[in-house]
Amino acid sequence: MGRLDALRQFSLIKWLREERQSRKLSLFIVFVALLLDNMLLTVVVPIIPSYLYTLDESTDVVLKNSTASQPAAPVTFHSIVSLYDNTVRSSGSNTTARSPDLVPTAPAATELPHNSSDCPQSASTLLNENVKVGLLFASKATVQLITNPFIGPLTNRIGYQLPLFAGFCIMFLSTIRFAFSSSYALLFVARSLQGVGSSCSSVAGMGMLASVYTDDEERGKAIGIALGGLALGVLVGPPFGSVMYEFVGKTAPFLILAFLALFDGALQLFVLQPTKVEPESQKGTPLLTLMKDPYILIAAGAICFGNMAIAMMEPTLPIWMMETMCSSKWQLGVAFLPASISYLIGTYIFGTLAHKMGRWLCALIGIVLVGVSVICVPFAKNIYGLIVPNFGVGFAIGMVDSSMMPIMGYLVDLRHVSVYGSVYAIADVAFCMGFALGPSIGGSIAESIGFPWLMTIIGIVDIIFAPLCIFLRSPPGQEEKIAILMDTNCSMKTRSYSTQGTYYQGENMDPEYDDYD
Repeated sequence: MGRLDALRQFSLIKWLREERQSRKLSLFIVFVALLLDNMLLTVVVPIIPSYLYTLDESTDVVLKNSTASQPAAPVTFHSIVSLYDNTVRSSGSNTTARSPDLVPTAPAATELPHNSSDCPQSASTLLNENVKVGLLFASKATVQLITNPFIGPLTNRIGYQLPLFAGFCIMFLSTIRFAFSSSYALLFVARSLQGVGSSCSSVAGMGMLASVYTDDEERGKAIGIALGGLALGVLVGPPFGSVMYEFVGKTAPFLILAFLALFDGALQLFVLQPTKVEPESQKGTPLLTLMKDPYILIAAGAICFGNMAIAMMEPTLPIWMMETMCSSKWQLGVAFLPASISYLIGTYIFGTLAHKMGRWLCALIGIVLVGVSVICVPFAKNIYGLIVPNFGVGFAIGMVDSSMMPIMGYLVDLRHVSVYGSVYAIADVAFCMGFALGPSIGGSIAESIGFPWLMTIIGIVDIIFAPLCIFLRSPPGQEEKIAILMDTNCSMKTRSYSTQGTYYQGENMDPEYDDYD
């Protein structure tokens, strides 16, 4: 049996070496990288609000116990913790230190149901968590937003393999940090570190796919499959995190993700050989030039505003559920399950369908559907009422991402130099702006005017932005680039995109992929 196992292992290694230049294997590596990145992104969604609330409650109990042990404590000390004491169970020293008529007044404004052991005991502490959780969630996207403009041009100079592998290494360190962090500051550092790794993985991964899938329709299918990895990570992350946190503990889900990250790193190390520097054969368009392209900006805006809706929901929806539904820990993650499943379905369906119906139309319908769905979220009275609106949100964002990500590569082919690192850095910047502004602004708005108004505002913004996608219906190309694409001697054969259908440019109708298959 030992020899048979060794033979099988040898056959697997031999197959991997032979298929090293396969486009499908590159697609699988990007799929796994996006899967792990987004599992780590979303596994914290049900864990962090409840975990931070528990930490704050424990700290408050310690403060009150120390107050009780000091009979002559200064009056000013009680004023420091009065934000908590008005709503938390009062100890003997606190009741004597405050006027009795102060005790029932604070809970009356934000009274919570008391018929369940899952109900939080402190309404004010729970509302304060909105800002802390929002800033923590936004830290990853903010760091990624800052890192992306450097990663895009870097991939043009050294290739995609090294940044992709560097992203794995940083992601692994971030996962370990999450597992053993026991304070808000350490969790903030872990989340920020993840932003650097995510920037390397997403920009290099998408750029690599765009470079090996030069045909527009095939590129759309490949990116749709890669986004399926993103969708699967979003799908598995919240329920996986909530169930593991409820029944095993905070550390367990992050350790499991760390082992999965090691598998992805080993696959990259063996297949992509990230020790080699492979710069692009031609100099890409400068990043600032791409950022001035109005059509690229519209596509990036669609990605940003489409994803900002779910980004605002991630830190605020669990807290709203704890406040209004007395939801248990596992329900906080399961609530996002319909959105995750529908996102997976949407990216799979519209990866191909968007090319046929027109990617501009697919994105327009998707953004409108996002706006309508998020407006309906606050009408839910229990976790079952969240199923339909969350399903609509996820499905609509899948429509937007699966249509706008390929069109970014197409716009570069049509209007600029066909080097993709910088344009997918812009796409990732747009994605990160949604996930940076969403949680940070959303947490403050939810604390000030409430969760229902927050959902109404972002829904209206999405609906107002949607008509701009009409400009992507027939984007003009540069005359020089059109001449190159029409040149029959040009080695790159592309497939043009139009709303009426598909036609080939160049004399040879069959794209050549001998270098990859």
